[in-house]
Amino acid sequence: MKVVLIALLFTAFAAAAFTQIQPLAPTAACGPGIVNFGVKLDDSQHTPIPPDPGKARVYFLHDAGSDHTFAYPTVKVALDGTWAGANHANSYFSVSVEPGEHHVCVTLQSSLVDYRVELAHFTAEADKVYFFRTRLILSRSVELLELNPLDTDQGLYLITTFPLSLSKPRK
Repeated sequence: MKVVLIALLFTAFAAAAFTQIQPLAPTAACGPGIVNFGVKLDDSQHTPIPPDPGKARVYFLHDAGSDHTFAYPTVKVALDGTWAGANHANSYFSVSVEPGEHHVCVTLQSSLVDYRVELAHFTAEADKVYFFRTRLILSRSVELLELNPLDTDQGLYLITTFPLSLSKPRK
């Protein structure tokens, strides 16, 4: 009995030791392939955009927590499997969506910070506005990317203080 138990444990250990860990596959919510964005910030934009008729408007805000963002990573956002845009430092952008269920994926565009993915889903209603906030929390022992729905009042306040993010995929 002991020999069988030892053999099973050895087999399990050997299999684990020689198995290569595959990188995480992107989820259906994330955009296809590796896309990097160039981001420009427009300080002149501070007005919320209402939803298009019969659609919903979704705002994605990144709250860096500080204005000191030297070498700060860009946060990429995908919606329903398509890259929607990116934020850098304190910034925001918005997209118009059809009513119904939607899936959000955010990840970092950085070679300095570990690969992180955060996911969420929501059901959009026509003529409604939704806000999502990302935050990157860094310390000596923690690297945490957060994605959370945001209260409308807080979202509208941050739009009046953050610049608009104008992002384009780089070729």
